[in-house]
Amino acid sequence: MDHKIIVAGIGPGGRDYILPKALSAIDHAHYLVGGRRALSDYAKDGQETYPITGKLSLLAEWLEKAIQKEDVVVMVSGDPGFYSLLPWLKKKFPSAPVEVIPGISSVQAAFCLIGEAWQGGSWLSFHGRIPDEKDTAYVKGRKLAFLTDHEHNPAYIAGYLIDHGWPSSTKAAACEHISYENQHVSESTLEDMRGLEGFGESVMVVIG
Repeated sequence: MDHKIIVAGIGPGGRDYILPKALSAIDHAHYLVGGRRALSDYAKDGQETYPITGKLSLLAEWLEKAIQKEDVVVMVSGDPGFYSLLPWLKKKFPSAPVEVIPGISSVQAAFCLIGEAWQGGSWLSFHGRIPDEKDTAYVKGRKLAFLTDHEHNPAYIAGYLIDHGWPSSTKAAACEHISYENQHVSESTLEDMRGLEGFGESVMVVIG
């Protein structure tokens, strides 16, 4: 199999946040895969596209046919190395060459929005999962960042952390729609964040 899969990180989503190399790969792609919003933002006339949904088996069938003909570009939000389709693609197509183009992670962007360095912090996810308790245990000065979902949103996570020993006065921030016109940042404490509504698809930052 000579044709390759190009996994292009598109960052938080806004065009100002995408690397030129990723944008070039997307612009020159004949076969283009991505979420519906990404396809709406970046796909052009003449490209054959496939939207990423929960039915990965159908995506695999489409990719299998497309890669026989030409390279395929798969757009993933944030950086491909952090909770993206990259591991699934490598497992599903072990003989296909894979090129990975990095992107700005939404976690990086969230730390920038609140003016904090992310070095030394732990990047975790509550998106469809619960992190190990040892990874979220309270340590004074510890920094944590979480991807959230609609069930495990910042309000849920704030309560979870307080119940597991974090002081209710701990500084916390939630960032949603990063890089878009409806970007929204809420900074408070874990106690106040227990009452925060929404922010289902967001990044939450906690600084102990």
